[in-house]
Amino acid sequence: MTTITLIRGALTNWREYLVLCKPRIVSLIVFTAIVGMFLSVPDLAPWRVFLFGTLGIGLGAASAAAINHLIDEKADAVMNRTQGRPLPTGKLSREQALAFAITLGLSSMIILYFLVNPLTAWLTLASMIGYGIIYTAFLKPATPQNIVLGGASGAMPPVLGWAAVTGELHVHAFLLFLIIFVWTPPHFWALALARREEYSRTKYPMLPVTHGVDFTKQQIVLYTFLLFAVSLLPFVSHMSGLLYLVGAIGLGGRFVYLTIALYRNTSNELAMKTFGYSIVYLAALFAFLLVDHYLPKFL
Repeated sequence: MTTITLIRGALTNWREYLVLCKPRIVSLIVFTAIVGMFLSVPDLAPWRVFLFGTLGIGLGAASAAAINHLIDEKADAVMNRTQGRPLPTGKLSREQALAFAITLGLSSMIILYFLVNPLTAWLTLASMIGYGIIYTAFLKPATPQNIVLGGASGAMPPVLGWAAVTGELHVHAFLLFLIIFVWTPPHFWALALARREEYSRTKYPMLPVTHGVDFTKQQIVLYTFLLFAVSLLPFVSHMSGLLYLVGAIGLGGRFVYLTIALYRNTSNELAMKTFGYSIVYLAALFAFLLVDHYLPKFL
C-alpha cells in the first residue's frame, strides 16, 4: 500500500482510523505523560520537548492501540461492546489498519529519537511492543492474570514524559508508574465483571470467566486498597504536598467505597459505574499532582 493510497484512505475514513487509535485511552495516556514531564522539573517543561514529546508519545500509544485492534479482531466480532469497531464491520481492512499502525509507530520513533532524545524513543518502542504485541498476542490469551502482567507497558507514560524532559530515569517517575500499574487491575476487572458473558464467548481467559464473580470481586477490593496505599507514596516521599494528599485520600476513599459496594451487591450497572469512576480517579489524581506541584509558586 503506497503512502498516497494511505493518505487518501485516511481522509475518506478518518473516523474509522480515529477509532483505531482508541482516543479516550490515548488521551489519558498522554495526560499522564504530560504530568510526568512537568513534575520532572521545578518550573515549566521546555516547550520544544513538551510539544514533540507529547506528539511522539501519543503517536506511539495510538500505534499500539491499532495493533491491538488487529490482533483482537475475532474477539471484537463476538462482543457487543466491540463488534462495531472498524475491522469487525469491514469499514477498514487489515492491510489498512496495519499500514496505519506502522506509519504511526515509525512517526513516533522518528520524532522522539531526533527531536526529543533516544532514551524516550527506546522506552516508547518497548511500551508499544509490550502492549501491542506481548500483552495482546501472548499474555491476554494465556492467563487470567494477563492484565496484571501486561500492565507494565500501560503504566509507562509518566516515565516516558519524565525521560523526555530530563533524559534520565528517576525514582519519582517510577512512583507514578506504580500508581498506574496497581490501578490497572481493578479498573479493567470492573469492566470484565460487567462484560463477563461477552468475554466467555472469546478465547481470552478473563478472571471473571475462569475464577468466577466472587473471586474477581475480592481481587478488585484488594487491589483498590493497595492502590489507596500506593497513591500516598508521592506525599510520603516528599514528591508532593498536602493538597495532593487530601486529593488522594478523597479520590481513593471513593474508589474503595465503590468496590466494597460492588463486592456486597454485584450488578453490571455498579460494575460499569466503578469502571467509569476508575478513569475519573486516575485523571483527577494526576491533576492533583500537577496542581500541587505548581500551586506553591503562586502563593
